[in-house]
Amino acid sequence: MEHRTLGRTGREVSSIGLGTWQLGADWGEVEESAALKVLDAGASSGVSFFDTADVYGDGRSESVIGRWLRENPSWGGTVATKMIRRAPDPSLEHASYENFKAWTDRSRRNLGVDTLDLVQLHCPTDDVITSDAVYEALDRLVEEGAIAAYGVSVETCQQALDAIARPHVATVQIILNAFRRKPLDEVLPAAQEAGVGIIARVPLASGLLSGRYTAQTRFTENDHRSFNRRGEAFDIGETFSGVDYLTGVEAAAHFTALSRELGLEPPTAALAWVAQQPGVTTVIPGARSSEQARANATAGDVDPLPQDFLDAVQDLYNSTFRETIHPRW
Repeated sequence: MEHRTLGRTGREVSSIGLGTWQLGADWGEVEESAALKVLDAGASSGVSFFDTADVYGDGRSESVIGRWLRENPSWGGTVATKMIRRAPDPSLEHASYENFKAWTDRSRRNLGVDTLDLVQLHCPTDDVITSDAVYEALDRLVEEGAIAAYGVSVETCQQALDAIARPHVATVQIILNAFRRKPLDEVLPAAQEAGVGIIARVPLASGLLSGRYTAQTRFTENDHRSFNRRGEAFDIGETFSGVDYLTGVEAAAHFTALSRELGLEPPTAALAWVAQQPGVTTVIPGARSSEQARANATAGDVDPLPQDFLDAVQDLYNSTFRETIHPRW
């Protein structure tokens, strides 16, 4: 597995990481024993970056990772968490040093660490990202040793560019996949120039790019792919990347055919596509089973994708999604 420097943190992390939203909530129930096996499978496959948040299962994801860290003290990887979504809304009104301190203290307890490797503001409002006082509070937490570095997880490319311009922002996390390409235009080049790490989330478009779903597929009631298809609970861009489900299923069938022409399964090709974009540091697919975690990690070993495949993927995006997706985020 290739390792890359995670922006201004200076840490080396695997090009394929592991997102752990699935281990907390909103994707159906995952037993703790199964969650621990997912972490085991990722680590044994070379994954050295776990991404979580304090609201995933109200801290359940962090606590499971904390237990795993205690049982695997030699791992030596990086754990990134997030904060601000415990507030009534992720706005400047709640982005105070006092709240940041309380949230990071809770995450430190859940993870069982003295210093958090990386804390990301969790898709806050624009006023948070542009506030000098917010970064002063985060700098204070670094000085106090509560956190080693901080970044911002964003919804829009403009938010990403605003965060990248801040001198102590170490990383930006953003949605990037074959059906959501806008970050390629400006965000990735700006991050490269500034030395900011890019953490790519939702790389499989909530599973669409796995090629496993059809128009008849149904998800459980507590799965966000059932209850957030129109943005009822949070930004619709987090669910199927904002893509209309039926349109996405049809496009995913084309992506599957392109992938198998290369001898790759569609999830592997989709993850490799993201990981091979210049400027991406790590990609964080989720996994509900150890088999998925191991399969995801293999994308880090894929040879450079051929230009005809890349061109075909771009054509698929341009013909199917660009008009509706590109202007929105």
